[in-house]
Amino acid sequence: MSIFEKAKEISDRIVEKSDQFSSDELIAEAIIKAVKKQESINLILKEKGSNYRINEIDLQIGIPPTVSFGIHRICGEPKEAGDEDDSECES
Repeated sequence: MSIFEKAKEISDRIVEKSDQFSSDELIAEAIIKAVKKQESINLILKEKGSNYRINEIDLQIGIPPTVSFGIHRICGEPKEAGDEDDSECES
C-alpha cells in the first residue's frame, strides 16, 4: 500500500468518525451527560460548603470531542481580610 493510499484510508476513517460525531442523537446525549455531571458536581460542592459552582458548559464536537466546565463564585468577596460575611451569597 502506497503512502497516498494509506493517507486516503485514514482520511476516510476521519470523515466517517466526524459524521458519527455530528449526529443529532449523539449531540443530545452528550449534552444530557454533561448537564447531569454539572448538577452532580454542584450538589457535592454545595454539601461541602464551597462558594463555587459550575455555571457554564462548553461542548465541542470534534475529534476528540471535549467538554469543558466554567466555574464561578456564588458569594461576594469578603469586605475586609478575615471578614467571612458573605451576605451577597445565592442560596
